[in-house]
This record gives sequence, C-alpha cells and structure tokens, in this order.
Amino acid sequence: MSRRRDVGELGPDDSVLVISVAAELSGLHAQTLRTYDRLGIVTPERTSGGGRRYSLRDVALLREVQRLSQEEGVNLAGIKRIIELTNQVDALRSRVSELVEEVAELRRRSGSSGRAGGELVHVPRSTSVVVWRPRHQRETGRRDGG
Repeated sequence: MSRRRDVGELGPDDSVLVISVAAELSGLHAQTLRTYDRLGIVTPERTSGGGRRYSLRDVALLREVQRLSQEEGVNLAGIKRIIELTNQVDALRSRVSELVEEVAELRRRSGSSGRAGGELVHVPRSTSVVVWRPRHQRETGRRDGG
C-alpha cells in the first residue's frame, strides 16, 4: 500500500482526481471528459482497475479545451492539433535549454569563451570542387608519368 500524502504535498502532475471531481473543477460533464479521453485530447492516467485519474494540469487543460471550443470556435480536431503542437514547442524549448547548458559547460571546461580552442565557426558555402585521391594512387600516378 502506498504512503498517504497531504493535499499540500500534491503537485500539478499528480493524478489523483476521479472523473467526477475533474468534471466539477473543469466545469464540464463527466461524459465530455470521457469523449475527450477517447479522442486523445485530454488523456488521464489509469488505475490498475481502469479508472481515470486526472491531475490539476489535466483540469487546466480541460478548461483550455473548453475555452478554445466556446470562445474561439475551434473544433475538436483543431484543439487536438493545438495541444500536440504546444507539447512539441514545450519539448523543444526544454531541449534548447539543455543544449545551452551543455554548451556553457563545455566552454567552462575548455576555458574558452571566444572564438578559439576548437569552437565551431560558420564557414560560408562555396561552389569550389576539391578532388582528393588516396596517397597510394597519387604515388602510383607519379611513377607512371602522371
């Protein structure tokens, strides 16, 4: 059995709300929540018995779905796409932050903050062509009079 937690210990991603509570907090009917789940718009976690458990973040998303639908006139397919794109943007922002931190760490380790010490620099494009032959072909070509 899991340890019992106080309400103050719960975070926005803790899935603890049953569908009736999530429906009441979001101002929607429980059947609407089931429909959104079935369509993949707002997908709550499931208990081992199959019951839906919503988080406070899910409730906020349900409210946003309702706002987009009623105030902005967006259909459910559009809302689903908006949510997907928002999640992608959030993931990309997170990845960019990770990469910025990684670059800063690499600069600290190398002791360089300028344009030296192996840092990448922009090289303009060129239409020049370079023909390269392995060394043994070059040497063979010289012996053959080439």
